[in-house]
Amino acid sequence: MSCACWTCVPQGTVQVIQQWGKFKKFAEPGCHVLVPCLGDEIAGALSTRIQSLDVACETKTADNVFVTIIVSTQYMVLKDPLRMYDAFYKLTDQREQIRSYIFDVVRSTVPTINLDDVFITKDRIAVEVKGMLEKAMTEFGYAIIQTLVTDIAPDQKVKIAMNEINAAQRLRVAAQDRAEAEKIMIVKAAEADAEAKYLAGTGIARQRQAIINGLRESVMHFQQDIGDVNSKDVMEMMMMTQYFDTMKDMGTHGGNSTIFVPSGPGAVADAAASIRMGIMQGNVATK
Repeated sequence: MSCACWTCVPQGTVQVIQQWGKFKKFAEPGCHVLVPCLGDEIAGALSTRIQSLDVACETKTADNVFVTIIVSTQYMVLKDPLRMYDAFYKLTDQREQIRSYIFDVVRSTVPTINLDDVFITKDRIAVEVKGMLEKAMTEFGYAIIQTLVTDIAPDQKVKIAMNEINAAQRLRVAAQDRAEAEKIMIVKAAEADAEAKYLAGTGIARQRQAIINGLRESVMHFQQDIGDVNSKDVMEMMMMTQYFDTMKDMGTHGGNSTIFVPSGPGAVADAAASIRMGIMQGNVATK
């Protein structure tokens, strides 16, 4: 009768073999022979793979806001017989132990930081958690590969308030930019209007100068051709000519429907005097 049996250890796992309740050896991946009649038994197994543990820790910031911080830790058993012995026999629940250290570090670090700064200093929190875990878990045969702060979740009302504050700041900046743009447009419009008025004034001045030069030349030529006429008579005649030209333009353009004439009492007397003077001059001319 055979008193031996077999055990197959899967890859990525190390089994702990005991004899009469005392540690005997670690069984590496493969097939191993056990002799139950000699007290050989499988006490348990250790995974040599990298394991991950996510811990959600609720704590308070320095400005009295409660947040939930998610810390993800990757760890594995050290592949050394002495360390594997410590991992199996010294520690009952490595996950609970890691969770306790994470709670301790997070709840002693975050309360010294304001909420806005927690998002900026999350790498510092992760480094402090990793340093504490490495110092503590190495004694139990575990290596800490990486520690990450994967999420920082304040209360929903706090999130809404933070978003509203950010939106208000952006609206204020947008209003300032819009006001600055309107100011620039107003200044540019004023500069353009001033430039246009300057150019228009320059054009009118040149036009009037040209009219004056033309009138001067016309008076000089008229006096040269007709010697017994003075410059005043010539000017009055030219002004009457311009007056009739103006009246002609007003009458020939279809868009003109209004003529402004003097309406005061003195204007009536002037009009009557003009008519009377015209009749008298006509009578003199017919004699």
